[in-house]
Amino acid sequence: MLACGLGLMALPAAAGEPAGVVELFTSQGCSSCPPADAALKKLIDDGKVVALSYHVDYWNYLGWADTLATKDNTARQYAYARMLGRSGVYTPQAILNGRDHINGADLDGINRRLSEMTVKGKGLAVPVNATLRKDEVDINVGAGNGKANVVVVYFNREQLVDVKKGENSGRTISYWHSVRDIQTIGMWDGKPANFVLPASVLNDGKNGGCAVLLQKMKDDETPGAILGATTVMADKAAN
Repeated sequence: MLACGLGLMALPAAAGEPAGVVELFTSQGCSSCPPADAALKKLIDDGKVVALSYHVDYWNYLGWADTLATKDNTARQYAYARMLGRSGVYTPQAILNGRDHINGADLDGINRRLSEMTVKGKGLAVPVNATLRKDEVDINVGAGNGKANVVVVYFNREQLVDVKKGENSGRTISYWHSVRDIQTIGMWDGKPANFVLPASVLNDGKNGGCAVLLQKMKDDETPGAILGATTVMADKAAN
């Protein structure tokens, strides 16, 4: 099992802006993943970053089919591998700001790397806000440089899973912010922009949520740097 450091470090960030985006690629069938799942929960509790968990399906052959895995999640990880110039993928892998990767269980390393990215101008520089108002989700993207996709990542706040086979057989594991769908809703060209989604997209009651990622693309199928991000939860409706 891969070693895991669970300390926390302060992350510099503009007031009200997340300190970064952590996309964890994990699997219920991977014995090295539970420490990374726990590290992601600590990041969520700390509240300084946008944290997402993508369950992948390529470990299903080990005897347990991940109940949260999707082919789109696996495809996103392979797309990041192309962006990084890597020949393969692994779990637990954390992608930071769409720019770099690290062992997802290394919480100290994740916080340190995000802090370094911010200092080097590779943090989240474009303000992104999302508010749930009764029957709609209002998304506001601020001004900046370049062009990027506006990507909405839908997730479940928490899911408890009894793993009955495979490397984690007999364990009950709590998974947080597990991604169930990914959708590109528009383009951003550097000017302030607004988008509206029906609140029904958060269709899992109080357990639903979504992240909005302002993400550059290397090509039509290869994601790149994330310039801004935020999250909104189904139980945070405003009047």
